[in-house]
Amino acid sequence: MRLAVTVIVVFLWLSCAFAADYFPPPDSAGGWRTATNAAQVRELAGMDSPKLEQAWEFTQRCTQNGGLLVVRNGWLVLEKYFGRASRNANPDMASTGKAYTSIACGLMLKEFHDKIPDGLDTKVFTPKFLPEAFDSEGKLGDARRADITLGQLLCMTGGYTGEGGAPVAVVMGRAFPLKPMPGQNIRDLDMSSLHCAMWTNAGAGYSYSSPEPHIASMVLRRVTGMELQDYINERLAKPMQWGAWGYCLNRGGFKMPHANGAGSIAVHATDALRFGYCLAHGGKWGDQQLVPPDYLALCNQMSPYNPHCPYTLMFEHNADGHVAGAPRDAFWKSGAGGFALIVVPSLNLVIYKMGGNNGQYDPALTGLPQPEPRLDRDDWKPIPRTPFNEGSLGGDDGIRRVLEMVCAAVRE
Repeated sequence: MRLAVTVIVVFLWLSCAFAADYFPPPDSAGGWRTATNAAQVRELAGMDSPKLEQAWEFTQRCTQNGGLLVVRNGWLVLEKYFGRASRNANPDMASTGKAYTSIACGLMLKEFHDKIPDGLDTKVFTPKFLPEAFDSEGKLGDARRADITLGQLLCMTGGYTGEGGAPVAVVMGRAFPLKPMPGQNIRDLDMSSLHCAMWTNAGAGYSYSSPEPHIASMVLRRVTGMELQDYINERLAKPMQWGAWGYCLNRGGFKMPHANGAGSIAVHATDALRFGYCLAHGGKWGDQQLVPPDYLALCNQMSPYNPHCPYTLMFEHNADGHVAGAPRDAFWKSGAGGFALIVVPSLNLVIYKMGGNNGQYDPALTGLPQPEPRLDRDDWKPIPRTPFNEGSLGGDDGIRRVLEMVCAAVRE
């Protein structure tokens, strides 16, 4: 008995010791190593299967379609889907794509430092970076734009009015409503993003404004000389060996000329895990340092570019402990429809929660071949909100709850 315990202890120690050196091959070559039963989940990944199942059951109540994938210590311990979601689907991940834009900008700042030496402090509304922003007389429509830095765009503190019918602003932790204003127009994405209305001076407050990360992607396009999709493909997708992926460029018979830096990336579920796993390992993939560690280190802490709320470089983070059941170093990016990519470095944990309505799984969005969808959830309806259920399970409240439930499954 004592020998058996010793063997298990040594095995667990070796599993953790080599977790940092493990990076999965592409799905075409076998993919993620998988813990296939409760004992392996416990011994290899240090997680509790019944508690993971509780997170899975909750996830199915959140959205019409979706899935839940969990990797810990390099072991895939949960991979389940429902409705139209599947491993090889390419759904519109909505604003989850903002995380990819941010990381691409971090790569740009390292690779093209000579072209943009001031980094996140760079004031980008200049003829060098955004010539499109100026009228025929060389003027900006709103002179306040001249003070907007790249760091503020990537923290949504550039002063742009938030999106939707009920936009909200946050100033030093205090929230208040804003007047709705016209947002992006996909048929003229660049110009409409540049000229969206501002509600305040750069840096004076936070409001969730999708034009801001798209403008950051326009700067990337100018500095790198590459489309956002091509830059991500060369610097991230190819080194990690993603499967088929793209952006949702096809909209009602119109093909967008540029990817929206504000979102709508479409990546296989196991490749979203690869992206998150790279971030959890300090930006490394095998022996390659894909993402600058100094940029990545900024993503899960309060930022001088956004002192107003815990949202930094396109990631919500838990530095203030507002998600009580998760470690303070957790960070994530959510997207409309209940998508979220979650990274918890201290637990060597990556979670990908899929969601989405039927329209987000339309193969015409990307033009990529898609697996035959299951239609059993097409008539699904969300649980109505009541005085006893004020949160939105399909939105950020549900995502934070999944984060807490998966963290609760960690055994050590």
